[in-house]
Amino acid sequence: MSLAGPGVPAPAAADAAHVLDNPARASLTGPHARFAERRGRVLRYQPDVSPWLALPDGPDVQDWADLAALAGPGAEVPLPGFRGEVPADWEITFRMEGVQLVDDGLAAAPEAEAVRLGPADVPEMLDLVARTRPGPFLQRTVELGTYLGVRRDGALIAMAGERLHPPGWTEISAVCTDPAFRGEGLAGRLILAVAHGIRERGETPFLHTSAKNTGAIRLYESLGFRLRRRTAFLAARAPRLAVSFGAVG
Repeated sequence: MSLAGPGVPAPAAADAAHVLDNPARASLTGPHARFAERRGRVLRYQPDVSPWLALPDGPDVQDWADLAALAGPGAEVPLPGFRGEVPADWEITFRMEGVQLVDDGLAAAPEAEAVRLGPADVPEMLDLVARTRPGPFLQRTVELGTYLGVRRDGALIAMAGERLHPPGWTEISAVCTDPAFRGEGLAGRLILAVAHGIRERGETPFLHTSAKNTGAIRLYESLGFRLRRRTAFLAARAPRLAVSFGAVG
């Protein structure tokens, strides 16, 4: 596996490194601006769409105050990709090393068994996510992009879809399969089908996963993804007494 190497491969010239280094911010100031809530320089998705939020690069004291006010006193907030220092009055509640992988020759293709999922399918999608735990998926996450699923005897047994959308890129996310149907290659087939739709728009697929999820990383690399960079998944609790500055935009 490429993760065993001493470092991250240098990005190819085609990589929009500045975009993928802070993909949530690039999404919320770009194609996903309609989902954005803002306070100062801090952005987040509407709470029923996604828990992802975006600090500016090199946040200052005012940015942390705006984040605390936006989140609410004592709220736990995700800080994906953040590697800086968290203020002393914030409590780190979760930390996990992650990886970001990008398309490097995916054999993207439609999947004959896949069906398009929409708002009417959300209850089943939420149930599948609860049983398989691929990562955050909320009531309106389906609005972020195309979601494809596989049904057997009418029941949803596997799905994958689109989440972050930096300009020129689309993240593949919520890849999950009912445990009773694993081993059929459904996850890989759905990933390639979602990637096909992304490619058809002239964009490039990418994804994130835990650095410890070696089985998933092997699958992704076998499909044609390559490691672009190591990242972090972090969450922290805002101070119990938040200072209010300005208003939510």
